[in-house]
Amino acid sequence: MAAREPFYIATPIFYVNDVPHIGHAYTEVAADVLARWHRQAGDDTWLLTGTDEHGQKILRTAVANDSSPKAWADTLVADSWKPLLELITISNDDFIRTTDERHEKAVLIFLQKLHDDGFIYSGEYEGYYCVGCEEYKQLDDLMETADGDYAGQKVCKIHGRPVEILKEKNYFFKMSQFEKPLLDLYESQPDFIQPESVRNEIIQFVKQGLDDLSISRSSFDWGIQIPWDHSHVLYVWFDALLNYITAIGYGVDDANFERRWPAVQLVGKDIARFHAVIWPAMLMAAGLPVSKKVFGHGWLLVGGEKMSKSKLTGIAPEQITETFGADAFRYYFMRAISFGQDGSFSWEDLSARYQAELANGFGNLASRVIAMVGRYRDGSVPVAALDETIASTEQRVTELADAAIERFAIHEALAAIWTLVDELNGYITIQEPWALSKDPAKAGELDTVLATVVHGLGTLAVLLSPFMPTATERLWAAIGGAGELRAQDVRAAWQWTGTGKVTPLDSSLFPRIEQTEASA
Repeated sequence: MAAREPFYIATPIFYVNDVPHIGHAYTEVAADVLARWHRQAGDDTWLLTGTDEHGQKILRTAVANDSSPKAWADTLVADSWKPLLELITISNDDFIRTTDERHEKAVLIFLQKLHDDGFIYSGEYEGYYCVGCEEYKQLDDLMETADGDYAGQKVCKIHGRPVEILKEKNYFFKMSQFEKPLLDLYESQPDFIQPESVRNEIIQFVKQGLDDLSISRSSFDWGIQIPWDHSHVLYVWFDALLNYITAIGYGVDDANFERRWPAVQLVGKDIARFHAVIWPAMLMAAGLPVSKKVFGHGWLLVGGEKMSKSKLTGIAPEQITETFGADAFRYYFMRAISFGQDGSFSWEDLSARYQAELANGFGNLASRVIAMVGRYRDGSVPVAALDETIASTEQRVTELADAAIERFAIHEALAAIWTLVDELNGYITIQEPWALSKDPAKAGELDTVLATVVHGLGTLAVLLSPFMPTATERLWAAIGGAGELRAQDVRAAWQWTGTGKVTPLDSSLFPRIEQTEASA
């Protein structure tokens, strides 16, 4: 397979103030699917994720738990965040922590450059500050509650908690200078911010005018010290955004930085403003290329509200994987939610899709095909011409899926691939290989049917590998796929080859789950 341009994709780095929930896992899976697809297509791919460990929120959480911030972060990263990646089979190439020495050193290089080039100055600031967002808020970011515990107070629209009024001497980044360059960027690169709804919101925000950004705090000390003034620590977002370049060698390894940058930034829509306004302005100030794309996906909703630990709506990923498995977890969230839009999670929908699409649809198809080749041809795949209609579908869905992945329409890619699952099931129903096997005169027809459905299964294994890596590995081995599955060119999935032998699956790819177990 021919390598194309580099594909570097980064998730946001997540706050370690608490354990991860399925909203975090949703972002990780989406980034992983995109990375696996590009990797399997031969692109020079790099997937970065990590944790954000500085700032007032982390400090307060650690103190509330009788811990130091570093010890709190170390424990959560080791016990919760890294295990999450293993739980849902994330194939990240790196894991960055903002407390890593490599990160802190590179941040100081970047910060000193902006200071030396005149983009940072000292001043005073007073405003409404949300500790949950680690951000000063404008009035239109707040709402006043009429009842409840916070009646009469201004609260953050995202967290629903009161903001604080802060006044302190800070260092400021001259972000206001980048209003026009940013608007020019959005106009010259219409797909820089996606989806369209997020793009329109960002453009309107910038058109209202940009203020300079306060980038230091002196009221607490948990953060990277400002190199020319150790009484201040760097604003947590200014620190955290830099992880995307510190992880790939900014200021230290120029060759690797040139190889990887710029990145695709995959974030939740609530932090798109940081990544599509502040981050490109920082990069412009440093004379660096801006990101390739900022994609702000929608929220996972539970009971109509954004998933949140503070609102007790967070669901731990293992609550799902313990019953349905990691592959089904990955499949469900990529299939059931239109990527880029908000989507509601329900146990009922998860269970129904698992039974209908995975157990009865894909899993049963694999079991039937492998069993029929074993029963009718002693495990040898017939050498026969493939049914032209099915073969044409294999190529068509491959091209449709790849085009959808390029648009970040992950749900559309899966929907396209699933048409092949449905068509193969329908083909078997119509051709009735069990009836053909009883008539020696129709041995050639049976050979065509068996060769066709095995080939279709192989194409599905290649196409679905980025989505369900464990189940497809098992399928690939069972149908005698040649070479490693992850080495198969996903953009030419229908061209796969095999050994010509199938072996029985030791168990169904997606065992049926009792209703009581699924709803537990």
